[in-house]
Amino acid sequence: QVQLVESGGGLVQSGGSLRLSCAASGSIYRINVMGWYRQAPGKERELVATVTDAGNTDYAASVKGRFTISRDNDKKMVTLQMNSLEPEDPAVYYCNADIGVFAAGYAPPKKYWGQGTQVTVSS
Repeated sequence: QVQLVESGGGLVQSGGSLRLSCAASGSIYRINVMGWYRQAPGKERELVATVTDAGNTDYAASVKGRFTISRDNDKKMVTLQMNSLEPEDPAVYYCNADIGVFAAGYAPPKKYWGQGTQVTVSS
């Protein structure tokens, strides 16, 4: 069984910073792309940022230059440093990872989701 556990959400003033973390656990033999998505009320879930196992990153245009994604492969963790938070950023932020699990053999990687963490920005 694989779990993605997020932490670090909360309330911050506009212009402030938050750092989200996500740790993967379980019988994992490989993690490919890791990323963060977010979903605001009444909106579809959208991609925020991704990072490959080689460290290549990609960002949504709305967060580029303000958010930084990084990962620690040894710790099976991905973090999202969010700076200059804006009123458009509040949402539930979800960790996502493409994970290969060992269970009576090497199962092909598939996507797993965390439970989500709330980010609120006050003006």
